[in-house]
Amino acid sequence: MIQAAVVGAAGYIGGELLRLLINHPGVELTAATSRTLRGRPVDSVHPNLRGRTRLTFSAEEQLDHCDVLFLATPHRETMRRMPEFLAAAGVVIDLSGDFRLHDADVYEHYYGTPHEARDLLPTFTPGIPELHRERLRVADRISVPGCMANAGILALTPLADGGLIRGDITVDARTGSSGSGAKAGSENLHAERSGALRVFAPTRHRHEAEISLATQHTVRMTATGVEAVRGVQLLCRVALGEGADARAIRARYRAAYADEPFVRIVAAKRGMHRFPDPKILSGSNFCDVGFALDEGASTVTVIAALDNLVKGGAGNAVQCMNVRFGEPEDRGLEFTGLHPN
Repeated sequence: MIQAAVVGAAGYIGGELLRLLINHPGVELTAATSRTLRGRPVDSVHPNLRGRTRLTFSAEEQLDHCDVLFLATPHRETMRRMPEFLAAAGVVIDLSGDFRLHDADVYEHYYGTPHEARDLLPTFTPGIPELHRERLRVADRISVPGCMANAGILALTPLADGGLIRGDITVDARTGSSGSGAKAGSENLHAERSGALRVFAPTRHRHEAEISLATQHTVRMTATGVEAVRGVQLLCRVALGEGADARAIRARYRAAYADEPFVRIVAAKRGMHRFPDPKILSGSNFCDVGFALDEGASTVTVIAALDNLVKGGAGNAVQCMNVRFGEPEDRGLEFTGLHPN
């Protein structure tokens, strides 16, 4: 059994980690920490776990050494405390944004603060099994990408690797309210969020840096909050290189993801579900990818969707753990999502 612990287990991502790890047949969940809820039952905060665990929240000072430590800790705090986290486990899987970018200057540009552990940045492997599986098999330090970044990277990397992209990439990202976390401010109240289509990052969203790094193209991203709890949907508009047609695009995606357990190519020609929709992915670890070609303009719109808390966070982290410890990659992640939902 893999002994696992979660730091920062009271938030939405922490709760999803607990749900997945409690139900994982190869994992023993040894600790779930919270600074403010020490001693309280885990299911008092995550009621979906009632009857599934008797675990209580513990203080971080009570952590015993474990095989894998999942960090659902805030940006900035994580980099300051990373040395103590590394000493607490053989493998550390970080879900904060602090180690996603290996260039400290780029980090400062997007996060607005200097990086406090610059020497550790290059020691982290990107937590994207579809791109870095062989590295993840031996990685002891893993940084899981942001939810919108993961969707964008999976949507665009096959085209970028095939030389089919010409020029810059424009990304229109939509996200549900859970992406703001459990401690979001007044802008996430139901009275403010309901019925709204709020552009909260018209330019320079931090996830555009991750997509740009993966595709080696300049990315210009806009992010909008929509009236949903879970889910991310990205529309990525790309100018195509010479000779790129629907057949070449489809071939690139099939070649890239034919054997991937959690990336599905949506290629239906008709019907309401012919493009990726996060609604049907709720609770699942899938990323759906599809595209619409404008042949007259030599452009393609690539659409990607995922559950921001699962394939965009906790599920992807558990997938990385499975790769690292030699487990079947889909173990504990078999849930297909709900329809209708």
